[in-house]
Amino acid sequence: MWQDKIELAMPYDFDYLLFRLEMDKLNYVDFKKRSVLVPLRIGQEKHVVTVTATGTTANPSFLIEGQDKARKKELLVQIADIFAWDQDLRVIQQFFAETDLAGLFEAYPATPLIREFDPFSNLVKTIIHQQLNMAFAQTLTARFVTTYGEQVDGVWFYPTADKVATIPYQELQDMQFSRRKAEYVIDTAKKIVAKELNLTSFYDKSDQEVMQQLTKIRGIGAWTVQNWLMFSLGRQDLFPSSDIGIQNALKLHFGLETKPTAAKLDEWNQAWKPYRSYAAMTLWRSIEEG
Repeated sequence: MWQDKIELAMPYDFDYLLFRLEMDKLNYVDFKKRSVLVPLRIGQEKHVVTVTATGTTANPSFLIEGQDKARKKELLVQIADIFAWDQDLRVIQQFFAETDLAGLFEAYPATPLIREFDPFSNLVKTIIHQQLNMAFAQTLTARFVTTYGEQVDGVWFYPTADKVATIPYQELQDMQFSRRKAEYVIDTAKKIVAKELNLTSFYDKSDQEVMQQLTKIRGIGAWTVQNWLMFSLGRQDLFPSSDIGIQNALKLHFGLETKPTAAKLDEWNQAWKPYRSYAAMTLWRSIEEG
């Protein structure tokens, strides 16, 4: 077993992250210990790393624990990337203090933009969530993962693309997937297995390039790509205007009688460049925490 301690030189609200991570019932979150178990892969290996907050939002520090000492360095790099400990939230706070979202960022400060634990898993989850209400989407996701994934030390790992590519469409339909959604999930995995799609190749591409390439795949639209860019690649300047939660949060923030139009959203978010992903995160947070 190995341990490592991390201290950040900026405010960072880990307790909010635990609240958000706990929304996905497949995540293992312990509010009392202020910790989360993170499933990570290195090649075919599966590792579970524990991240525990030992400091405060104003003075954050963390204890990182794992089992395989030989993989400590690689796992620490993955954890730092996922929790975006290289971002400077003070810069974000100062930027939005000069915008019309200043009150929102004052009420919900130090909100980080963290990544999902695995890019393929996140793409699958986002496809499942398309055009479904949150409760049913989570139910479908849980059925999918607990049927085809693997549990290690009490933590669920999503199935790999190799595994998903072999699933018959009818099996997902029997779980209440629509035929089209079953095809979208399985066919995307088949493209990865056939090396027609390489998710890691997108790390060095622009948002526009990723959007152009991923939306060519049947079943993947702009909303899916925007969410994947934010939560898999950690891109800082995405604003999913079509998201209902974003629209409702802005309606509340600006005291509107109806949700803002697409044209108004496009007009407003120009002032939030180049940190529109943080605007989106803080807007979501404002309605999640009430």
